[in-house]
Amino acid sequence: MKSIMSNLALIPARGGSKRIPRKNIKDFLGKPIIAYSIETALHSGLFDEVMVSTDDNEIAEVAKKFGAQVPFIRSAENSTDLATTTDVIIEVLGNYKYILKKEFKFVCCIYPAAPLIEPQDLIAGYNLLCEEKFHSLFPVVSFSYPIWRGLERGVRGLTKMLWPENLNKRTQDLKKVFHDAGQWYWLDASMAHEGVFSNKTGTIIVSELRVQDIDNLEDWKMAEMKYKMRHEA
Repeated sequence: MKSIMSNLALIPARGGSKRIPRKNIKDFLGKPIIAYSIETALHSGLFDEVMVSTDDNEIAEVAKKFGAQVPFIRSAENSTDLATTTDVIIEVLGNYKYILKKEFKFVCCIYPAAPLIEPQDLIAGYNLLCEEKFHSLFPVVSFSYPIWRGLERGVRGLTKMLWPENLNKRTQDLKKVFHDAGQWYWLDASMAHEGVFSNKTGTIIVSELRVQDIDNLEDWKMAEMKYKMRHEA
């Protein structure tokens, strides 16, 4: 008999990070960085289950230490550089359905190296997802400088405007553009096959001080600075 549940928090954390070795369990201001995602999910009160999808036994042990469940190990197929977030979500939902006999109405994929998110972010996203009946929803942040004034560089530094018609326009008159904050994605589990972006996707806006892509050690230090600014003021 299958158990129908409401919300699943899925934290994808494979062991093969290359740019920052062992990134997902590297110490971030006193505890493994993945702990922040786990604790934020738990503290939000939104989830019937908070789980980590990993192919790595050490990551699994750290995840369980901080309160997450690791009910199964991720497949080798979805542990490569080519596996997408959608691939991992579909595998996890399938394992719950066919192995553990559990199904979920909504799933929130929370990245393991996102220490700046807070429970209210997840709550705001969930509420809007339900109110507007979106298939997916994620946080966005505005570009700090209008992309419409973007430049491209050619041979020997020869530089041209991508949109020369905007050369003499005031920056405040140009349309504001946003990008994915790369932190978490709410999805209607029944529509997970559409991916994290579909023709019925919503977004919420978050501050630049609460977003930091972490691809190298300089990014890591910047994330620590932003975290301290928010929590030690």
